[in-house]
Amino acid sequence: MINNLFWKNKRVLITGDTGFKGSWLTKILAQNNAVVLGYSLEAPKNSHFTLLNLEQEVSSVYGDIRDKERLSNAISEFAPEIVFHLAAQPLVRLSYQDPVATMETNIMGSVNLLDAVRNTESIRSLVFVTSDKCYESNYSTKGFKENDKLGGKDPYSGSKASAEIIINSYWESFFKNKKCGLASGRAGNVIGGGDWSENRLIPDAINSIIKNKTIHIRNPNFNRPWQHVLEPLYGYLILGEKLYNKPKIYSGPWNFGTKKNTVTNVLKIVNEIVKFWGKGKIKFKKNKKFYEQTNLQLNIDKSMKILKWQPKYTITKSVQVTTDWYKKILIEKLSVEKITEKQIKDYMNEAK
Repeated sequence: MINNLFWKNKRVLITGDTGFKGSWLTKILAQNNAVVLGYSLEAPKNSHFTLLNLEQEVSSVYGDIRDKERLSNAISEFAPEIVFHLAAQPLVRLSYQDPVATMETNIMGSVNLLDAVRNTESIRSLVFVTSDKCYESNYSTKGFKENDKLGGKDPYSGSKASAEIIINSYWESFFKNKKCGLASGRAGNVIGGGDWSENRLIPDAINSIIKNKTIHIRNPNFNRPWQHVLEPLYGYLILGEKLYNKPKIYSGPWNFGTKKNTVTNVLKIVNEIVKFWGKGKIKFKKNKKFYEQTNLQLNIDKSMKILKWQPKYTITKSVQVTTDWYKKILIEKLSVEKITEKQIKDYMNEAK
């Protein structure tokens, strides 16, 4: 359970705060009276961050994670106690279109962040968010454990595996004897309101329904550990506090996925969206020839046992809550701020 008193007045830096996951995390910390500074690219006008009016609640520095000097200066001047690193190029398909930018952002951006943190004495806790795609595919349905082999056949996965290796290198070389905990968080396929990215299953499906178009599915049988965005964020917050208090015990990699035997294929997820929305047509679309893992599952035993974290929502509940967010915003024209705040409150009550 999140300790609300712990976060009060804590100085927290969030990279990628204007992104999908970053905006939810920023909102949670603002609600808990943390002093937040965001470092990220400027948010589009229709982004979740902007619609939540977070610019009025937190301070922001707009910059690229690849700009080492600007990033270092922002961290040094703010002197945070806790850092959540979420800034990244997060899309597999985009990594094929621009592999160099993906590598620069996810690899050298990681190096820039880690180097800035190691030279900032105020920081006690760094939660570095990577991806479940950092593991080398073994076609297993048992779920990846934190000590399984890293790898990646596509540029995005390769960049995330590389980031994990770099994190470990910095831990062994620079952080091991510091009072700063360093951990990576590996989450599954995250869904939730406020994600407007192209080539993402949920936004694409919702946009098709709104425009009365057929929903096209590329890989109907691909299995993924779908989870609501609040699930891994809850884990990151627990981890951030644990690292702050006991850095050596809680440093290292952590999986935040779904419970055993709950991974679900793409087709079932879209069918659930259609059911909860009340309309929609589905058609299979031939996939372009690029690699994506067929089965992707995480073993979360470590997080459940040691962090006492576990998923609160079933996959069906996650889809229902996500669909409800879009429906209330796009059809009922309700306030993004009110709906997001209510979903956070509902989830935290469930977590208790």
